[in-house]
Amino acid sequence: MHTYKPGPFLEKINLPEDLRKNFSVDDLPQVSEELRQYIVDVISEIGNSHFGASLGVVEMTVALHYVFNTPYDQLVWDVGHQAYGHKILTGRRDIFHTNRLKGGISGFPKRSESEFDTFGVGHSSTSISAALGMAVANNYKGEKERQHIAVIGDGAMTAGLAFEGMNHAGFEKDANLLVILNDNCMSIDPNVGALNQYLTDITTSHTYNKVKDDIWKLLGKISKFGPDAQTIASKISNAMKTGLMKDSNLFESLKFRYFGPIDGHDAIGMAKILEDLKKIPGPKILHCITRKGAGYKFSEEGNPTQWHAPGVFNKDTGEIVKIIPKQPEPPKYQEVFGHTIVELAEKNDKIMGVTPAMPSGCSLNIMMKAMPNRAFDVGIAEQHAVTFSAGLATQGMVPFCNIYSSFMQRAYDQVLHDVAIQNLNVVFCLDRGGLVGADGATHHGAYDLAYMRCIPNMTVSAPMNESELRNMMYTSQLENKGPFSIRYPRGKGVMTEWKTAMKEIKVGTGRKLTNGSDLAILSIGHPGNFAIEAIADMKATGMSVAHYDMRFVKPIDEVMLHEVFSKFKKVITVEDGTVMGGFGSAVIEFMAEHNYSAQVVRLGIPDRYVHHGKQKELWAECGFDKTGIEKTVKRMLDYSEGSDSIASEKLG
Repeated sequence: MHTYKPGPFLEKINLPEDLRKNFSVDDLPQVSEELRQYIVDVISEIGNSHFGASLGVVEMTVALHYVFNTPYDQLVWDVGHQAYGHKILTGRRDIFHTNRLKGGISGFPKRSESEFDTFGVGHSSTSISAALGMAVANNYKGEKERQHIAVIGDGAMTAGLAFEGMNHAGFEKDANLLVILNDNCMSIDPNVGALNQYLTDITTSHTYNKVKDDIWKLLGKISKFGPDAQTIASKISNAMKTGLMKDSNLFESLKFRYFGPIDGHDAIGMAKILEDLKKIPGPKILHCITRKGAGYKFSEEGNPTQWHAPGVFNKDTGEIVKIIPKQPEPPKYQEVFGHTIVELAEKNDKIMGVTPAMPSGCSLNIMMKAMPNRAFDVGIAEQHAVTFSAGLATQGMVPFCNIYSSFMQRAYDQVLHDVAIQNLNVVFCLDRGGLVGADGATHHGAYDLAYMRCIPNMTVSAPMNESELRNMMYTSQLENKGPFSIRYPRGKGVMTEWKTAMKEIKVGTGRKLTNGSDLAILSIGHPGNFAIEAIADMKATGMSVAHYDMRFVKPIDEVMLHEVFSKFKKVITVEDGTVMGGFGSAVIEFMAEHNYSAQVVRLGIPDRYVHHGKQKELWAECGFDKTGIEKTVKRMLDYSEGSDSIASEKLG
């Protein structure tokens, strides 16, 4: 077991009150240096974690906990990628090495983990709305002195929710709300869009910065004005409105008092500014310029997207440790998507690609490089991505809208209202379908099979391997197939020779992979490979198990299901999705509607939130990996050697 030695200042900080009691403002740079080094020491060895974002806000984190009386003053981190320093300063330093490991601390702020984690996060752009809700509630309770701080990245500001929160906050004049805009020009990939350009204009405007310097000189003296402090703040606000680049300030127009931009890596300067801002009532925004990966030479000089979550690396040389396989390995599903959409687009000039801020994660960057006028990164804006795709489809285009399964939840109304009702041929490629691993409950793509299959006009499919993914993508763009959902998991597939010739699949048809007489396994998507492995192991014991890869949850292959229920009285369904309303539920509904009687056991994600761990660990925990399938088969066929915790359902 590794032990990590904190620096002499950091060693004395177990909680933020230690920072406030034992150190002066002049000590904050040293505390920041030691905190940054501790993050580098731990993450370089454990890997499996985000990196650049937390390094970029070290000084900000130290200053916030120094100035504000946390946790009474409530600090809300947006997304949470940047909250590692916060976790270390709030009682979790000695267990930080368990970050994102099964049974360890979460990679994101989590209310059940610490009172300092005031709001659970994982998806972006929630901090302003959440912090405003806290501020209004505490104001109502009479706790008017309580401070509420939302730390949000410039990438997260592109989401509509952030603007909705600001639009409301501007009219809550009594709310003690401070929004800190962490401006580093990055989310995971470089930011795009007009807001990014606007922030760049602010930071590079000579006129603006002259006004800013004058204002900060005045603001630094605000505490001397006593009762006149609000008057001074008002003058500051008016000066900022009129002095900025001949245009009105976007944030001021939303009734926020805007301050900045300031150097987010000046811990002493930040602490002094935050101390002054505490005295100014109402909603305020502090614009901080930071560098993602700041303070670590190799992340600052390297590819910032690569250093977002680099894995294990040599902290002294910056070399990222890559395990070179002894033999060829299958590609990641996302890479198959990225290359296949280019192949299809070369033959079909109507195909376009759309993603909300994840071009590298979903591999649409391959198309963006090959066909820049036909592939679009729209920023962290899932709702817009879907409706934008719908607009493309009305004009005869075939948009492939690639969104992570858990992020698609944010655009559900747009799928229903803007795509499905109009029966538009938008192809939803849902990356990270199923259990994703270390990101945990906020990122598991557990629900898409269930939430997509209840939508009229929607085709819901899941490939078992790379070849099937290519075939489904090919099928989805033929003629007008209407709304078409293809979901696939995070990580590698199973085929080293995956560039197969693409062919059309008849929508709503499955495949029988194995004959058998004792029991039938019905699988959807990648877990079908677990079933193949389990059946191969069990064959030696004399068990005869049939296997059907259903391929489509909707329309489901009713011909195949009639065959299954006419022949088998014991059936197992396997999916990397919620058992509540998912693929297994669809099978049971068919059985009930057609008056069949069978013992059906559904294997999948249970009706609870599954926390973080490696994918294989979580598949095993939920009981639908190879071993879990084997145990279920043996129990159903009376081969079990003991009791089993998996509940079966006897229906019919």
